[in-house]
Amino acid sequence: MRFLFLFCIAFLFSTRSIAQSELLFRCSNGSIQFKSDAPLEMIQAKSQSLKGILNPFENTFAWSVPILSFDGFNNGLQKGHFHENYLETDRYPVATFSGKIIETVDYKQVQKQVIRAKGKLTIHGVEQERIIKVEVDRNHKAIYFESTFSVPLQEHAINIPKIVHQKIAETVEVKVSGTLTRTHW
Repeated sequence: MRFLFLFCIAFLFSTRSIAQSELLFRCSNGSIQFKSDAPLEMIQAKSQSLKGILNPFENTFAWSVPILSFDGFNNGLQKGHFHENYLETDRYPVATFSGKIIETVDYKQVQKQVIRAKGKLTIHGVEQERIIKVEVDRNHKAIYFESTFSVPLQEHAINIPKIVHQKIAETVEVKVSGTLTRTHW
């Protein structure tokens, strides 16, 4: 959490003026879920603890989710293996994604659009540059977002032992969604 706080403070100071910093958007309870669909087993888990911030003046963003917040595994043993053996949650407690939106976006426009977010996705302590398509919809009070993308476990040094390779997919499907609202600092 300390990392997220420091990251958000640095993010805020990168804004151009005090007036602009009052028009940031934030999400405090976004949803993130993953699905591993392997030949012998499907593993699914979800978190409602996705937090993020969007600076529409610089088209920059920062997201984080505590790994311990994921729930919904098939059983306690599976959840334990997820935290201890695969994501090593004690060493890497948070996953993050931060960067810039590639397209020029008119945040005053009220309509659905697909944008591309380019940044560094960090899972299991391994940072990978990614471009992720995001569908956004805006009304006068908020920005709604949704995205589905794949994460190859090998890219983040998450090793699957041969004994369970039929139970854990090599690539996991991730879905994120939530609402960004204006914030005043």
